[in-house]
Amino acid sequence: METFSLTINKLIEELKKIPTIGRKSAQRICFYLLKKDPKVALDLAAAIVEAREKTILCSICYNLTGQDPCEICASKQRDTTKICVVEEPFNIISIERTGLYKGLYHVLHGNLSPIKGVGPEELKISGLQKRLGGYSVSEIILATSPTTEGNATAHYLTEILKKYKIRITRIALGLPIGADIDYVDSVTIARAMEGRTEIL
Repeated sequence: METFSLTINKLIEELKKIPTIGRKSAQRICFYLLKKDPKVALDLAAAIVEAREKTILCSICYNLTGQDPCEICASKQRDTTKICVVEEPFNIISIERTGLYKGLYHVLHGNLSPIKGVGPEELKISGLQKRLGGYSVSEIILATSPTTEGNATAHYLTEILKKYKIRITRIALGLPIGADIDYVDSVTIARAMEGRTEIL
């Protein structure tokens, strides 16, 4: 039998909506916020609101950013002949930490998953195709996770990008099978980037 108040239950339910946060974790976070000085909760709420209001998608690569184009797309120091395709914005941070890759990125915002109802139209694939007409791109690096969905996405992209007659590579699968790229250490990601294999 639940003994929490309606307001506490509501907060727990909202926290549970965050990926990887189950009921127990949601309860711990909830009670942490309620036991601390009210300023802690208010600062967190203010930071969330500010991030939501001031964060946009880069009109070129679809990364989350506070400016458009994002800092990477706007940089004159990046190699514009290479585009690394990733599933989520946080994957960019994982790759950037290696210090190895100096090209551009394209964020799909997910991967193909018929079970979850995610098809090509739900991803930022058409944006990638548009970019290939505006840049002298020589290589597309597919850095999707080595999961069933990540592999299916890489295969689909390879098929639709064939017509552009550019080099298509996939990061080496020194990454654990079934692992999410965001949880892999930077040394492994660096080796995967260096050992990428040509698909086309």
